[in-house]
Amino acid sequence: MPKVSPDTAFPPSDGVAAVDRALLVATAIAGPEGPVTLTELAGLTGMYKSTLLRLLASLERSGLVLHRADKRYALGPLAFVFGRSFDRSNGLREAVLPVMEWLVSQGTESPSFHVRNGEDTRLCLLRIDSNHSTLDRVRVGDVLPLHRGAAGKVLLRFGESGMPAAASTAELLFTSFGERDPLCGAVAVPLFGPNAMLLGALSASGPLERFSELAVQRMNAVMLTAAERGSRALGGGWPAIKAAG
Repeated sequence: MPKVSPDTAFPPSDGVAAVDRALLVATAIAGPEGPVTLTELAGLTGMYKSTLLRLLASLERSGLVLHRADKRYALGPLAFVFGRSFDRSNGLREAVLPVMEWLVSQGTESPSFHVRNGEDTRLCLLRIDSNHSTLDRVRVGDVLPLHRGAAGKVLLRFGESGMPAAASTAELLFTSFGERDPLCGAVAVPLFGPNAMLLGALSASGPLERFSELAVQRMNAVMLTAAERGSRALGGGWPAIKAAG
């Protein structure tokens, strides 16, 4: 990424420019490229190294960033504290993990739970491996494309509108076959919370070779059951199911 002037990269807004810059730096370090060198960080953020060094000094003092012995920057212990606090406060783990464990007991592919992460990406918050001998490569903390994959389709479809009053089963099920990863398939469903709000997408993903038409049909049924159970555990409802045809 070419370097740009900080004034150009961060025009005046309702926020504080220095905070915006610092969060951009922390987000870049948390990305799939990290831990990163100063040069790599400059490329990722478009900031001058002199600007980065000032921001990194503040982030290090807070414990959000560490400067390692190999001269690379990584997230520090404060990031772990934030993560634990988020995990405790939102109740997602307690409500969603039992549903994911039930899916594995039903022989599905590996379940994971995704939330929107900005304009173009989604974040995997929870993941359990299936009992199959071969697995896909989705892991907790992965930032994935929003516009590719079954979970992304769920987030795009219901992110603004929330839970419909009624829907057919076909309108609640989303699939992908090699879209994000050419070797991976997935089935995904929405999880709704209070006030009909979409809280995230529950998906079951694995090697594409196991996503035969019959396997997908079987998975669809248990995924819909899991979606309703998960939504009610999260304090939400579930749409009335329209009759087929």
